[in-house]
Amino acid sequence: MTDTSIPRADQPLDDEEPTAAAPADGEPEETDAEKAPSKAAGEGDLFRQSEIAADYVEGLLDILDYDGDIDELVSGGRPVVEVVGGRLQNLVGQRGATLEALQELARLAVFRQTGSPSRLLLDVGGYRANRRKELAAVARNAVEKVKEHGEAVRLEPMSAFERKCVHDVVNAIDGVESESEGVEPNRRIVVQPAG
Repeated sequence: MTDTSIPRADQPLDDEEPTAAAPADGEPEETDAEKAPSKAAGEGDLFRQSEIAADYVEGLLDILDYDGDIDELVSGGRPVVEVVGGRLQNLVGQRGATLEALQELARLAVFRQTGSPSRLLLDVGGYRANRRKELAAVARNAVEKVKEHGEAVRLEPMSAFERKCVHDVVNAIDGVESESEGVEPNRRIVVQPAG
């Protein structure tokens, strides 16, 4: 097997967009039932979840004395909160670790007010969109190696968001497949010839 590393943020990548088959994002091991928005969570309910989360995030920004514009919306059948502004890198953290933690806190805030779990997606400073492009390049690179050498390629451990992005790209390409292995926080993707 070949190990492949994810490029650092300062390494240049091509500007190609992820494939159209890649949805907004989410956790990689969702079942079909989990992917479809529940009947109880209509568009209005989802927007309400994004409003609750936006209020929570706004409170955090005030406490931290950070400036940022907050947009709440519904995209891909899930509530989304986007924070845009300067000086927000500390809210992202190394490889998005702080962002993932803030997203979980925002989901808890939604749960506390609604009593229902949320699939809320939080993005700060466009980190997730940029990361999605980086991961698409990593996935295409792994696919090329698998097709060239006919051997499986193991990627480094990734978050659920990152694995979902890679799975979406790999699954849109004929002749290869991907699967996750391991246990959090060391769960990784293996890209291999389609069996």
